[in-house]
Amino acid sequence: MTHTAPAVTAARTARPTRRRTSPTGESRPVRWGRWIALTLVSLFALLPIYWMVLTSLRSPSDVFTFPPNFLPTNITFDAFQTIFADGRLLHYLGNSLLVASVTAVGSVFVGMYCAYSFSKFRYRGRRSFMFLLLVSQLFPQILLLITIYGLFSAMGLLDSYLALIISFTTFTLPLCVWMMKGIFDNIPDEIIEAAKVDGAGQGVIIHRILLPLIAPGMIAAGLFAFIRGWNDFVFALTLSGEATRTLPPGLVNTYLSEFSNRWPELMAASLVASIPVILIFLALQRYFVAGLSSGAIKG
Repeated sequence: MTHTAPAVTAARTARPTRRRTSPTGESRPVRWGRWIALTLVSLFALLPIYWMVLTSLRSPSDVFTFPPNFLPTNITFDAFQTIFADGRLLHYLGNSLLVASVTAVGSVFVGMYCAYSFSKFRYRGRRSFMFLLLVSQLFPQILLLITIYGLFSAMGLLDSYLALIISFTTFTLPLCVWMMKGIFDNIPDEIIEAAKVDGAGQGVIIHRILLPLIAPGMIAAGLFAFIRGWNDFVFALTLSGEATRTLPPGLVNTYLSEFSNRWPELMAASLVASIPVILIFLALQRYFVAGLSSGAIKG
């Protein structure tokens, strides 16, 4: 009769213990803390949207009930019927699409040439121009608005689309220049030098060689400029008239006044006005992420 050694028996009976770790190597407390933080941030971001939807589905008498009810009761679609029957919402929506789109396209293309110059050329005053663009964003917008209003009034441009586009460009163009300069900085100079050796001019280099490389960054910068122009309230309220009024001042003037606050209609109109921006962002989000990461264009 053979006897098995105790050490061999222990080795056979011992089972390998599995260490439960996340794919990223995080411990359980860290993982739970991350999920709790993400949940709190998501609730903080989504609660105003939820409240906007909830208010748009209520009657005016239910909006200011106390204590507030966070669950939908007595749902009505009267606010949506009212805003679509009015017609002014579509008018303001068209104005915002026109002004924000032209502002974004103009800022991206002008900013592209400025960023290329700042990134790939060395000349006197280059750093001063870049610093000036950055400093221009530090002044209060109301100070710039007073100057622009006087200038446009003298030129007869008030209440025109051109006035809105130029004024929006004053704060979207520096943003686009700085965003795309960082993208141009990540493009190796050897690509440009090789193109020059092959006889390519500056037009061929920037339009045929560099443009495909910076396309994600251009889309990201354009999306930023579009959202800034879409959401602007102060410039649009001051420089536009009834025919050229965009969504933010148009909705406030229509549904809020000294003696009447039509919150369900305002929330319903705001919800409808948010749909184009959400759809554009969802369609371009992969370019948006790629444009924000400098490594996306290094290849």
